[in-house]
Amino acid sequence: MLARHHHPIAAIATPPGRGAVGIVRVSGRGIKALVQALMGRALVPRMATYLPFHDAGGQVMDKGLAIFFPAPHSFTGEDVLELQAHGGPVMLQLLLARCLQAAAALGPATGLPVLAQLRVAGPGEFTERAFLNDKIDLAQAEAIADLIDASTETAARSAARSMTGELSQAVNQLLEQLVHLRMLVEASLDFPEEDIDFLQQADARGQLQRLHATLAGIMQRAVQGAILREGIKVVIAGQPNVGKSSLLNALAGAELAIVTPVAGTTRDKVSQLIQIDGVPLHVVDTAGLRDAQDEVEKIGIQRAWSEIESADAVLFIHDLARQDRGDNCQDAIEYIAREDLLTSAIASKLLKNTPVIDVWNKSDMASPEVLRQAGSGVQVSAKTKAGLQELREQLLRVVGWQAVPEGVFMARERHVSALRGVQQQLLAAQAQLASAAPALDLLAEDLRQAQLQLGSITGAFSADDLLGEIFSNFCIGK
Repeated sequence: MLARHHHPIAAIATPPGRGAVGIVRVSGRGIKALVQALMGRALVPRMATYLPFHDAGGQVMDKGLAIFFPAPHSFTGEDVLELQAHGGPVMLQLLLARCLQAAAALGPATGLPVLAQLRVAGPGEFTERAFLNDKIDLAQAEAIADLIDASTETAARSAARSMTGELSQAVNQLLEQLVHLRMLVEASLDFPEEDIDFLQQADARGQLQRLHATLAGIMQRAVQGAILREGIKVVIAGQPNVGKSSLLNALAGAELAIVTPVAGTTRDKVSQLIQIDGVPLHVVDTAGLRDAQDEVEKIGIQRAWSEIESADAVLFIHDLARQDRGDNCQDAIEYIAREDLLTSAIASKLLKNTPVIDVWNKSDMASPEVLRQAGSGVQVSAKTKAGLQELREQLLRVVGWQAVPEGVFMARERHVSALRGVQQQLLAAQAQLASAAPALDLLAEDLRQAQLQLGSITGAFSADDLLGEIFSNFCIGK
């Protein structure tokens, strides 16, 4: 453990700004002496006590609640003091400064020099202490941040499952099975004349198949959890005046984007976070794609192409009303001619496997004949809301969202990546075991690498730089 982890820490644990209640949190060794100095009395463990908070001169700064959690029965596993005062930013800063001041004075006086090293906590340092003191594992620590950042109810519930250990429990159960199989293989290396018979009797191949099946179930829930955490970036694209902004407004249920009959009204991207069945979608309305002369509109179109390149899914909007004007309408002829060009251009910009949904808008203004001739995709009317539910369902389907009966637990891309690494190692082990003359040392190494990948999820095997990256994204005081 680094030296800085031995120093007591303090921070304001509530967000910046004004509120009814604010919290100052202190954690570390020797906090009991600090409690006595600050409160003028000992506190009953884990019991809220209402009392005045005094400054160094004995003047009352505020009145509030103080709670003392002795180690190891606290969030961090250390002694923890929480002070709940009125939530003004000045008051909370004064209370934090008083804690630092009292600790600096107490260090030499009490023979506890560590108290004098009380400092303001860094981002996520309280949760990091909880991880380092084995109160939670790494997946649970990440779930705390995900719960705070959750943008939908479904995401919050999924993060709560991970925070209470559902993801960790599933990973650890798989890890136990994997370690058991690995030990069998390792033991067989000690009996070179009987190794194959030994593994056959132990049903090593069946155990490996069961590991694959268990892993597949965990991966399904984790992939869905990653979608909930990251959300899906959906870009609305198409020619000017096809109803892109109207569709954004219809999906969001609010007038977010300006809608006019004038081509090129949208000059820059308009983004909105919406949810469909609890899945967060970052929907981006973009400038109409055409050969523009206006410099501002050109910049907007360049940004539109940039958004398309980074999209998880694209809604390509077609104007059924314009197509219904007939072959003799010059505007319709030019519009249709540009459709094929845009289709090819969008396809060339997208990452492999990025789905594109053709959305045939203004179905309320098109004739039955044109509606029958429309291509594959979804027919909608942003004006009447017809077809929107079908569009929502198809959008979730093409990005891979599936409701999991057991419930989704929140996961991050690193978790999914680690699980895919485990899958690759198990496939290699399976191929090795199925060969005519399996190299058991290579089989053992495949299983060892799979174990390391699994352990990285819960933090059993973690590099310090990974921990630094994870906890630096927490808010201060958590």
